[in-house]
Amino acid sequence: MVFQKEVMRLLLSVMLALSIANSAFAGETEEEENIFHQLVLQISDNDPKRMTSVLNVAANVSRHYSGIGHEVEIRIVAINNGMHMLRADTSPVADRVRNFSKSMPNVEFIACGNTIDTMERLEGKRPQLIDEYEIAPAGVVAIIQAHEEGWTVVKP
Repeated sequence: MVFQKEVMRLLLSVMLALSIANSAFAGETEEEENIFHQLVLQISDNDPKRMTSVLNVAANVSRHYSGIGHEVEIRIVAINNGMHMLRADTSPVADRVRNFSKSMPNVEFIACGNTIDTMERLEGKRPQLIDEYEIAPAGVVAIIQAHEEGWTVVKP
């Protein structure tokens, strides 16, 4: 009789352990399905090839993670001469920026307020920007803060 009780306890313990392991595995699978990535791409050059490269990287990263069921948020931060990417009058990629905003809601364009102010001072008027952007008071500070919050920062 004692032997039967010990066997029953052992079986119950094994069943409990398997149940806990199964629950832990199921939780891990659920977490894996909800993986979220955050990427900041910096553009600081007035170079059409560099701007195109930044947009290509954003599209490729977005497509990759979407294809494996992960979410990704991408911020393209334009500072210094890279602000030409977001200028309505000088951007060689204006149409593509507009299309990104329509077709890729996970991509956000951020313009550097300091650079906009400098361009206004130098040109005597505020530059007209493509409508698809947010303004950060200081683009570099926005990049630093994103990095401190765990975002990956890349300058293609």
